[in-house]
Formats: sequence, structure tokens, C-alpha cells
Amino acid sequence: MEKILEVTGLTKLYKNKRGVKDINFTIYKGEIFGFLGPNGAGKTTVMKAITGLNRFDIGKVQILGNNLKEQFEKALRNVGAIIEKADVYEYMSAYNNLKLVARFYPDINEKEINEILDIVHLTEYKHEKAKNFSLGMKQRLALAMALLPKPALVILDEPTNGLDIEGIVEMRNLLKKLAKEQNITFFISSHQVHELELMCNRIAIIYKGNLINNGEEIKTIKDKYSSLEQFYLNQIGGDLYNEQH
Repeated sequence: MEKILEVTGLTKLYKNKRGVKDINFTIYKGEIFGFLGPNGAGKTTVMKAITGLNRFDIGKVQILGNNLKEQFEKALRNVGAIIEKADVYEYMSAYNNLKLVARFYPDINEKEINEILDIVHLTEYKHEKAKNFSLGMKQRLALAMALLPKPALVILDEPTNGLDIEGIVEMRNLLKKLAKEQNITFFISSHQVHELELMCNRIAIIYKGNLINNGEEIKTIKDKYSSLEQFYLNQIGGDLYNEQH
């Protein structure tokens, strides 16, 4: 299996001593890899380090074999990402949002923009301004912007956060379809255990800046436990109980 992302010993500590320590995992082509943990566990810190938005202190990140520190542009050429929130230009139409992204990639044509709009189910709204979109539509537009350069790896930070049930199901089905039909690799963070269980092939759990496990298969977990939630609570439940009492 082809390695898309390999993270080794990644450590990033802030002045308050919070951060992440000795993070290790590998993601393979075509996977939907889940990154599960409560708010404040360090999920976004890891994702920012992988995308070059934060400098990490120790460790190594390789994307398609390219070392992030030594081959920065080459490594990130193959990455699309939505970190923290879906940023779109609300005063512009969906089509023009994508056209703006396309300016940075001279090989992207109008046909490809329309194809991406169709994939994320926004074709009929292509000329509407994004400010009139629902949160779910904005999330799909941001995903389209991340997908447009045809990245091998797409990093999504809490992609279903704030969505209603319909939006969550639509996003889940879309990501699973893209992974299966186009072999796109997804690295998805969330605190929503049930969603990652339904969406992902493998899962890593992070808690208080440390990895509890670094990529066990969902199927294997469910063979041992009744659900991913049961496994998750088994790993950190005692600590949660102590915090609440």
C-alpha cells in the first residue's frame, strides 16, 4: 500500500506547556483516516503542523515521501485542507470562488471547475453568492476549493461540526464516495465518535496531547468492542470520570 502521509515523533509544545507530544501514524492511499479526540486534545495542532501553518519542535512529516521541512512546496503541492473553519469568499458566487483558486493553478480549466461543482452538488447554485448558502453548502464549497487542484491528500478539521443531520449525512456520503471512486485520501478530525465510526477505515485517538492508539482498523475495534464509542470510553473513560468527580 502506498504511503500518503507519514508522521514520526511530531512534538509541538506552546509556552504554557500544552501541545502534542511524540505523535506517530501513517495514512495510506484511498483511506479515510479518523483523528478522534475531545476539544482541546491537540487535533488542530497536529493538522496545522502537517500543513505548515505551525512549526513543530521535533519530528518528521512526509507527504508522498517528501519531507515537509526540506521539501516544503513539493510536499504541500499534493495537499488540500480545511483547518478550523470553512473559509469561502461570501461576496462571490460559488463559481467565482473556485475560479479564484484556479488562478493559482494554470492547468485548471472551466470544465474542471464545473465538474467539481457537480461532485459537491452545487451546480444549480454556481452563480449564487456564498453569503446566501447554508452552513452545509459553505462546507461543500470549501471542500470543492480544496479538491480543485486534485490533491492526493485532503485534510479536514471537524468537517461536520455545526451541520444538521441532513448536512452530516450528505458530507459523510460525499467523502466516502470520493475515497472509493477517486482514490482520494482523507485525514479527518472530529470529536463525534459515531460519525467517524460510520465514515472511516482506521482511527487514531488523541487525548491531552498524546496518542492513545495510532491507527487501528474500525472493523478490528468493533470485533473486540460493541462500538467505537465503547472502545473510546474504555481508553479514556476513567480519566473522564475523575475529571467530573
